[in-house]
Amino acid sequence: MSNLSQMTVAEITKQFASGNLSAVELVDSYLANIERSDTFNHAYIDVYSREARMAAEAADLARRSGHSLGAFHGLPFGLKDIVDVKGKITTGGSMAWRERVSTATASFVQRLVGSGLIILGKTHTVEFAFGAWGTNQHLGAPRNPWDRKQHRTPGGSSSGSAVAVATRMAPWAVGSDTGGSIRIPSSFCGLTGLKTTVGVVATDNVIPLSTTLDTIGPIARSAEDAALIFDLLRSPSERQRSRRLLRQGSLKGLRFGMISDVERAVVTEGVLRAYDQSLRELEALGAEIAAVPDMPDLSVFTEMASAMLAMEGYSFKPDMIDDDSVPLDEQVRGRFRAGRKLFGGDYLALLRERERSRATFDKALEGFDAYLTPTTPTTAIPVSEVETTKFNPGHFTRPVNLMERCAVAVPNGMSEGLPTSLQIICAGHEDDLALDIARAFQTATQWHLAQPEGV
Repeated sequence: MSNLSQMTVAEITKQFASGNLSAVELVDSYLANIERSDTFNHAYIDVYSREARMAAEAADLARRSGHSLGAFHGLPFGLKDIVDVKGKITTGGSMAWRERVSTATASFVQRLVGSGLIILGKTHTVEFAFGAWGTNQHLGAPRNPWDRKQHRTPGGSSSGSAVAVATRMAPWAVGSDTGGSIRIPSSFCGLTGLKTTVGVVATDNVIPLSTTLDTIGPIARSAEDAALIFDLLRSPSERQRSRRLLRQGSLKGLRFGMISDVERAVVTEGVLRAYDQSLRELEALGAEIAAVPDMPDLSVFTEMASAMLAMEGYSFKPDMIDDDSVPLDEQVRGRFRAGRKLFGGDYLALLRERERSRATFDKALEGFDAYLTPTTPTTAIPVSEVETTKFNPGHFTRPVNLMERCAVAVPNGMSEGLPTSLQIICAGHEDDLALDIARAFQTATQWHLAQPEGV
């Protein structure tokens, strides 16, 4: 078969089942893409070529002998470099941890490997996952593949995971999301990313940023793929929760909230144009779109989430952050040090304020099945402009984590050659509903099928 790396996860599983595709062929195609293009794209910090090919050979033997581990046996993926794999280096995106060897494997990775999935390698991340643009002072920022001439932001912190999927160096990849770190790179790179409900996917042996807000989820090429992977990532007990599934892609009977004029003012023209078109497309699928009368200014929630990230993040690594001799990204160090000033009573006050804000947020969205926003206020900007821009890429994403909700980011247009994105926010533990809405949207549109030039 040709163009193996262009297949979706759904297509791969069908080809495995029919016997028309071998895991070795598939893994080799991705390893070849990595060897050919990752020097330029900089998605991977480490590639497990030998181990991946051995695992692929074992998958093919198991399938031929009737001992397949299931539909996904032989499916490769990229793994964000904050997730521990026993015996492998996990840097957390930090030069200071360049030789840090993991002593255990995250339980969700054990579940994936136990289902026969194959790790292609570790993908780059913002240092300690604390940054939304995707830059890394010491280990380098992956390149956004939608502009080969100018180095643009890939989005962070799951920067390498998004670039790997967008450039067909992985069919899907694991990301983490504490304030938008799956959705923002998905937005900038034209992908589908699921921010799961807190606790649905275990975060043990994942380098923490904020244990209150940290989540694990997939970055994929479609909502269909993200849904397939989500079933693998979540624990068996979570799969037993009741689901709210849609029929035949229709959104009839569902009511969605849209952003206010205050929120529209922070969005660039091209992103706003795509957002408005998305609302019309969802309406055509049967959904009711309405204003949310009592929704507070989201910037309040964004600032609150930022404070929580800083305080909890600082508490995990105070010695490193306070020691100027440790080679940390100075922007990241500054974000953590902001949390040092807010310890003690300020943190407890923040937790109380969070509870009050969540009640306000939930009340505003009573009667709505989802809240629709742009994922990011702007498209990817040049890396050289990151510290001078007025835009906060997490404006629409951070409140989701703070309010303990789930969300899906889906491509919804193009602006000056760069992808735009729609965010579908649902209540906690309604991840399946968010994915179903995303799938319905992608059945009616083709933005998720677009790919960067030369890929």
